[in-house]
Amino acid sequence: MNVRQMWKAKLEGGAMSTAKPLPGRMAVVGAKTTFSLQRTPFNGQVLGIDPSLRGTGLALIEFSPSRQPVLLRCQTLKIPASRPMAYALGEIHRSVAKFLADFDVRHVALEQTIFVQNFQTAQILGAARGAAISAAAISGKDVFEYAPLRVKQAVVGSGRASKEQMARTVMAMLGHGRPLALDEADAAGVALCHAFTWRE
Repeated sequence: MNVRQMWKAKLEGGAMSTAKPLPGRMAVVGAKTTFSLQRTPFNGQVLGIDPSLRGTGLALIEFSPSRQPVLLRCQTLKIPASRPMAYALGEIHRSVAKFLADFDVRHVALEQTIFVQNFQTAQILGAARGAAISAAAISGKDVFEYAPLRVKQAVVGSGRASKEQMARTVMAMLGHGRPLALDEADAAGVALCHAFTWRE
């Protein structure tokens, strides 16, 4: 029985089948088993990362069931093209490690690498992601990855949203006063996506 059939049965007064349980909570009320699609709101700090060799975006957001998300710190790590790749990777690692050392981060969320036709570009993006992930792993933090399409759908409601739309939506959700740099907004979007979709 799929979700639509379950809700049809429920609305018609029948019991909802729980043969294939979905994420949520089950409860027995009288002789009937009811099923709630509500989930436990995420509680804690999420470090969102939009990895890039020369412009990694970092955004730390605190989530609480009792109030709207709060942006604690954000940064765009700018590495000059004149500096070698090894230096850039070290800076990414150090910056992520500093966020994790300064705050009580519960989870780390990264944007996955989108499909790229250029092999060298894919290598560079993979290296940047690796530098960030290694810092989180050394700190013992759980790391979660999300495709850009999923992030846009979770935050903006459209997988085709532009970077500017993402930035505006993120700032509105956070009640943030100053405009966020696009890389910071993308990182915040990943953190928001994680909190909105994560289930215990």
